[in-house]
Amino acid sequence: MTTTPNSATSGTSTSNDAIFSVLENHLNRIAGIQGAVLLSNDGIPLTAYLLDRDQSERMAAAASGIAATMKAISREIDGGRVIRQLVEMDDRYLCVVGCGEGSTLLVVTSRKARLGELGGEAVRTAQALGEWLGTPERPAAPKS
Repeated sequence: MTTTPNSATSGTSTSNDAIFSVLENHLNRIAGIQGAVLLSNDGIPLTAYLLDRDQSERMAAAASGIAATMKAISREIDGGRVIRQLVEMDDRYLCVVGCGEGSTLLVVTSRKARLGELGGEAVRTAQALGEWLGTPERPAAPKS
C-alpha cells in the first residue's frame, strides 16, 4: 500500500497533492480505512489513497461500471441523482459516491467502520472535492 498521491493520468503534481490532501484529511477519520480511488466516470483513476497503482486501476474500472449501472437504474425509475452506494461484504465495506461533474469516489474499509460514519464521511469528502474538481465527461463518439 502507498500513502502518497498516485495518479494514472497526466496532470499537475500540485493538483494531485491537493486532491490527496482532501482525501487524507477526510478519510483517515474512518475506522478501518483500507483505501480510496478518485476516478473519472470512464474508469480512469485520477488519484489513489492507500492503494497501489495496479489495484487502483482495477478498482477504478470496476467502480465506473457500478456507478454507471446505478445512474441507469435511477434514470429508469425517475430516482434523481444517485448520492451514494454502500456495499456490505463479508470482510469489507465499499462506498461509491458521485464527486463533481464526471468523477466518482470509491472508498473501501474493513468491517471495523460504522456504515453511517463511512457513508457520511465519503459524501463530505466528495462534496469537498466537488467544489473545485470537475472532470468533464467525454463526448460521445461521432456516428459514422
